[in-house]
Amino acid sequence: MSEEKKEFFVHETAIVDEGCEIGKGTKIWHFSHIMPHCKIGENCNIGQNVVVSPDVVLGNNVKVQNNVSIYTGVICEDDVFLGPSMVFTNVMNPRSAVNRRNQYLRTLVKKGASIGANATIVCGNPIGEYAFIGAGAVVTKEVPAYALLVGNPAKQIGWMSSYGHRLEFKDGMATCPESGEVYKLENNKVTRIQ
Repeated sequence: MSEEKKEFFVHETAIVDEGCEIGKGTKIWHFSHIMPHCKIGENCNIGQNVVVSPDVVLGNNVKVQNNVSIYTGVICEDDVFLGPSMVFTNVMNPRSAVNRRNQYLRTLVKKGASIGANATIVCGNPIGEYAFIGAGAVVTKEVPAYALLVGNPAKQIGWMSSYGHRLEFKDGMATCPESGEVYKLENNKVTRIQ
């Protein structure tokens, strides 16, 4: 990584390896390690003690709280929130004595999704747009857009707006109390009405 015209902030205790792409306005805090060939977008915040492994992709405005490891195979789109100490995996059947580096599974976290503190995302399970994973949840299957999941294993208990409010549907329609956005529930799928 070139030190010329650096338009992002790296705390003096953080390590940023050569070959990373880091966007303008991004901040990388204490004791974090950004490994080679990862791409971090603009205006991201990488908290304390975070590891971003090779080939990880973070979109713009991604917020990574303290003590998160983002392993190879993870892609986060714009506006994703990763809560404190949440966990990604990247191998389904890890064994110390068996090298499975060529078997990493892809985990896509779509735009605007939030993953709560201490949640675990088992690899290969995509997280839909604006989904909301509660603290401590263990995700073992695909998560629909706008879904609210809690528990171990995680179960869907409702739907959330893009502003993070629980949606109460009546006759298949709901309104976010903060934004006024209107949502439609049809065939167990939520869409925001533009």
